[in-house]
Amino acid sequence: MKSPLLSLPGAVPAEGVDEGVAAHYGDLFREQRALADGTGFVDLSHRGVVTVTGDDRLSWLHLLLTQHVSDLPTGQATEALILSANGHIEHALYLVDDGTSVWAHVEPGSQEALIAYLESMKFFYRVEVADRTADTAVVHLPAGSIAQAPASAVVRETPYGRDLFLPREELESFAAEAGPAAGILAHEALRVEQHRPRLGFETDHRTIPHELGWIGTAVHLQKGCYRGQETVARVQNLGKPPRRLVFLHLDGSEVHLPPNGAEIRLADDGPDGRKVGFVTTSVRHHELGPVALALIKRNVPVDARLMAEETAAAQETVVEP
Repeated sequence: MKSPLLSLPGAVPAEGVDEGVAAHYGDLFREQRALADGTGFVDLSHRGVVTVTGDDRLSWLHLLLTQHVSDLPTGQATEALILSANGHIEHALYLVDDGTSVWAHVEPGSQEALIAYLESMKFFYRVEVADRTADTAVVHLPAGSIAQAPASAVVRETPYGRDLFLPREELESFAAEAGPAAGILAHEALRVEQHRPRLGFETDHRTIPHELGWIGTAVHLQKGCYRGQETVARVQNLGKPPRRLVFLHLDGSEVHLPPNGAEIRLADDGPDGRKVGFVTTSVRHHELGPVALALIKRNVPVDARLMAEETAAAQETVVEP
């Protein structure tokens, strides 16, 4: 989905998975500061939108998701995962129920695979699954924003701000009233600062929830069976995850940020040392400078000095070893 807001002054298109919205509108740090101050909005209209309606929607989703949603109150936001049979993360859903439908936004382009899985699990339950991406745009208002949500929007309110499920034809009129617009890079910089994982960035084909700190926020440990629960329970009760998420303060004298996937080694081992992890998201923050999230082996000492390719990095613990 290509956003009409790419026609706003200064808009520079994002690339990769975030193609279709603006990376920034000409001033990355100003946009970050605006969001941190609770002003402006972020166009996330490229994200997939899925709804589940029907009398059984919450009880049915409760059987499939890692989160406890059978009694989810109307208007209360939550997030949940869908795991493989081996406990690896396949989907991340950001949910709210409006009283008649559960609304979820997901990573761009992932809605088709998610819907295919959900359809395969309907059986005799009274539910209808729909792809609403074509007619619904996701917009993010930062925490502290006093902007009014249109009456037509479904609102998902979190500690980090409000996600609006907005009729797509209202996106431009909303932007004219809610500005200034901030690009996806500003949104990502604040996400990294808040240590929040993102599917496809902090995850690979073998990531389990414990590695990213998704236990509690997206995984409920006292709910019934769901696919992959055995792995979650085994790690929780008997062991530790093989890797852990860390926050990196990068050497600010380097011109280039280490890209996503950049190999991480122990600084003391030199450039030929063994790989102990990889960068998942690197950003330039308006206050902290160059920072990143990374996934490293659990047994790497918490005070170890690291190198992300050629860039020195000091780690800050996100998930305890």
